[in-house]
This record gives sequence, C-alpha cells and structure tokens, in this order.
Amino acid sequence: MPSDFHGVRIAGVLLAGGQSRRMGGGDKSLRLLGGRPILARVIERARPQVAVLALNANGDPARFGEFGLPVIADSVPDFAGPLAGVLAGLDWAAATMPGVTHVASFATDAPFQPLDLVPRLVAGLGGGRHRLACAASASQAHPVFALWPIELRAELRRALVEEEIRKVDRFTARYTLAQVDFPVGEVDPFFNTNRPEDLEAAERLLAVLGGV
Repeated sequence: MPSDFHGVRIAGVLLAGGQSRRMGGGDKSLRLLGGRPILARVIERARPQVAVLALNANGDPARFGEFGLPVIADSVPDFAGPLAGVLAGLDWAAATMPGVTHVASFATDAPFQPLDLVPRLVAGLGGGRHRLACAASASQAHPVFALWPIELRAELRRALVEEEIRKVDRFTARYTLAQVDFPVGEVDPFFNTNRPEDLEAAERLLAVLGGV
C-alpha cells in the first residue's frame, strides 16, 4: 500500500504513552492476545500504510526493543495524554523526514483496527477542504485514530503547554474535521482493550475472526 497519496506523504505514530490505569498499570499494548503482544498486531496493520512508523512511549524504551521501531517520548511532562503523543510524532516526523506532510496516529490497544485506515482518512481530507480527519464507527468518533498536518505543530504545542488542553476533541474542534465512518462487521474495528475484561472479549473475537 502506498504511503504517498496525491502529494500527502504520511508518517505514523503509535500512541502508547499512557499509564494504562484501567488495565492495572504497565503497558497494555504488551499484553498477549492470541499468544502475541497486542502491539505486534497493531504494528502489522499500521506499518504498510505509512512511509515510516514510530512508537510514542515514556520510560525505558528498551522494553519495546523487540519491535524494531524508534521510540519517542512526550516532550510535555506529566503524562499529558494522547495529544502529547501526537505532538511527539509531529516533531519526530518533521526532524527525520522533511517530505512528510501529515502524521497518522494509531491507538496501540485496538488489535482489529482497519488495514485501510490511512488512505480513507486522506480521502476524507477532501483535497484540502478539511484540516484534520479522524475515524468513526457505530456513530462514535475515534479521535486518536486521526490524520494531523505537520503545520499544526506550533499550535498544538501552544495548546498543550500554555492552555493545558488535554482532550483531543477540544483541540480538533478548532479546525475543520472530517469524520470518516468505518463499517462494523463481526467486530468493531476500533474495539479497544482498556480493561482486563476487554482483553478477554478480544480473545473471543479473535476466535470468531479465525485468529487474524
């Protein structure tokens, strides 16, 4: 799958910078699903859709060494939420890949996320009619699965540092945002494993999907 869509060149950032309180702490993306880390499943789905992929995580990066990705930490302190991870991704992409125009963000607790997420988000931008695009399913927006222009770096940093904005939708409400709807089949593609019972449900869903 190409990572350059009509001049929109995409990098990707996997957001794993949270504290996973509802899962009991630790890195929920490293929990096993079908005998494999959830993160491994997410990487398989995200990597073909972007030119380059990084993992946003705080603490010792060595715990993610087996995945072979650059690990980038938040530049905003005190676990400022997914927006801080998005900013880290934008800064990393701007520093390492000058040709990148956008960064796609992916949650790392959603093992069934779409294989065509990025091209459909790019199409949702409408050739520039919208500044941002995010995914939706079953009438619910999923703002962590989104496409962010590099040019918003300074505005996002100001919102985080000076205005202390933490909720993604508070920031995105300032811009024209396309919500791209994804169908729900046997499983909602944005089903996430926030809690231990969600992980149990994901095991059941994995069996329904034939171990995908």
